[in-house]
Amino acid sequence: MFTLLVIIIVLAFIFDYINGFHDAANSIATIVSTKVLTPFQAVLWAAIFNFAAFFISKYLIGEFKIGNTIAKSVNENFITLEVILAGLIAAITWNLVTWWFGIPSSSSHTLLGGFMGAALAHAGGFSEGGIDVVNYAKVIPTFLFIFMAPLIGMFMAFFITILIVHLCKRANPYKAETWFKRLQLVSSAAFSLGHGGNDAQKVMGIIGAAIIYYEQSLGVDMTFNQFVSEYSWVPFCSFLVIGLGTMSGGWKIVKTMGTRITKVTPLEGVSAETAGAITLFLTEKLAIPVSTTHTITGAIIGVGATKRLSAVRWGVTVNLLWAWILTIPVSAAMAALIYYIIKFFI
Repeated sequence: MFTLLVIIIVLAFIFDYINGFHDAANSIATIVSTKVLTPFQAVLWAAIFNFAAFFISKYLIGEFKIGNTIAKSVNENFITLEVILAGLIAAITWNLVTWWFGIPSSSSHTLLGGFMGAALAHAGGFSEGGIDVVNYAKVIPTFLFIFMAPLIGMFMAFFITILIVHLCKRANPYKAETWFKRLQLVSSAAFSLGHGGNDAQKVMGIIGAAIIYYEQSLGVDMTFNQFVSEYSWVPFCSFLVIGLGTMSGGWKIVKTMGTRITKVTPLEGVSAETAGAITLFLTEKLAIPVSTTHTITGAIIGVGATKRLSAVRWGVTVNLLWAWILTIPVSAAMAALIYYIIKFFI
């Protein structure tokens, strides 16, 4: 069992790394497309603040609420190491597939779908009492925010852009653009803090679920907060690895996010990143794991809509929406199949 636990921890950090380069575009797409920073400078900037989010979560917020939500998204009676392993393999596979095709899908919902799908397979499906697998109090808000997070980001970005344009309508255009390029450094840093605080905790939650199960198999009862205290290296490494992943970049997705949805100026980049960052900070406070991909996509759409609705390439947006909707069920189905394969050999 200990060997299986080690494999899960290693795979979880691999997923964390993939999450970093898969979602790097979220933090850097607008700052690259507006040429404020080169791609390398941008990923380095984002990676620093991804990791810095650890210190904010630990010392300012004082707890890792989103990690706790993920760890408890499946009722503990249905959690085994095989379930967690199958969920991770499915999540890694789907993330790599969507990265390869340049689709900015949600790493968060991939992980959640994989975890729930494997747990349902372990329970024998809904017909065998699997209805009790999911902790609905934790999962339903997460499902709702698949749609709420991009909508919040979109409306906030729309109104922030309108407000900035109104306040700066008499400003010298050249000076204004110079200032907004500087402000983009701040707004992208804020969004990277939100990204790190949100996404690194999800991997931490999965590792926490595995370690808590392992400790309980040895007769040791452990809460999530006790896990964080006794295994303090897990949150530290989770934030560090996602930062390293971000430094690897995800250039296909950068192209989709930075240019294909709508063209973005420095002013609009500030608006989108600020709206995205506020949304992520709010949802972290509410302990709701959301997709940073969905959030920043909604914000970019909101920015584009201030010019005219036709400025948003709705064909690309509809394709993204389909990817979002399919992520959880596809990940769940893959995880269930992988679980059966694992059980055949173990």
